[in-house]
Amino acid sequence: MDGISLSIQEILDDSEYGLGLTLLAGAQGLGNRIFSSRIQKPGLALAGYTEHLHATRIQVLGNTEISFLNQMEKTLALECVNTLCSFPISCFIITKGLVPPDFFLEIVEKTGIPTLHTSLQSSTFISLITKFLEERLLPTTHMHGVLVDVLGVGILLMGKSGIGKSECALDLVIRGHRLVADDMVFIKKKMPAALVGQAEDAIQHLMEIRGLGIINIKDLYGVSAIRDKKIIDMMLELTEWDSDQEYDRLGVDDNKATILGVDIPHIIIPVRPGRNLGSIIEVAARNFLLKVMGYHSARDFQERLLSRMEVRPLGNEVE
Repeated sequence: MDGISLSIQEILDDSEYGLGLTLLAGAQGLGNRIFSSRIQKPGLALAGYTEHLHATRIQVLGNTEISFLNQMEKTLALECVNTLCSFPISCFIITKGLVPPDFFLEIVEKTGIPTLHTSLQSSTFISLITKFLEERLLPTTHMHGVLVDVLGVGILLMGKSGIGKSECALDLVIRGHRLVADDMVFIKKKMPAALVGQAEDAIQHLMEIRGLGIINIKDLYGVSAIRDKKIIDMMLELTEWDSDQEYDRLGVDDNKATILGVDIPHIIIPVRPGRNLGSIIEVAARNFLLKVMGYHSARDFQERLLSRMEVRPLGNEVE
């Protein structure tokens, strides 16, 4: 199976979400991979009906499942558990601090199915593990650029090395805006269609300015000058000014860039001496906010222009 996955060992090691997991049996299966954030409670599968069993999902056993096993006739219970464990089960997790029957632990140990244990209630655990898996299994990528928060708009500054992305970001920070990531932006897709960017831990809050070296924005300008992560609303690409190149002078058409299957506005800004890029980026953010509210300046100008052309007479008639 292809795609983003997570090992059972990584789930067991989690400390951020408070899953409180410990290993009961099946340590040899801790390398099993999870590909889906959906979980399953295999109540009917324990009774022998495995038609709709999704073996690659985490199987959660709560009070209903454990009490059912304890009350079953042992020969039948052994048969049902053996049948269930004949499938490539990725993982069992037992909730509420319950203790499964010894024969269950013996079978999962023999078949190499990792079986974990938590003291949390089933409903609480399912909610936490679902959020954990949704967060960890999201599509991700890295992009060389700078991410800034300008007036609440997440702007991803792109362009070739040395064109001035970091200097633009520094100018924006001085103007009161916030740095999210410099040099390398770690991007994660949040469902259904949002991109969240942040810095790698090793370079968080740091910025490289040629001639100065590495500076710490948080130490220089305070916590109000940084933020840990931000939804990316638009991409601004800085390019060297080319007199032979035609640049958009009206902005009627909205160009798009695609990252992880998500389309975001894409604006190309030519760079040359004398252009105040900090002010241009601020205006781009304000214009984006206006568009979100339903006002498109360029299209409004176009409509007014077309309206005047329609009412203007073609020429003066000679009497």
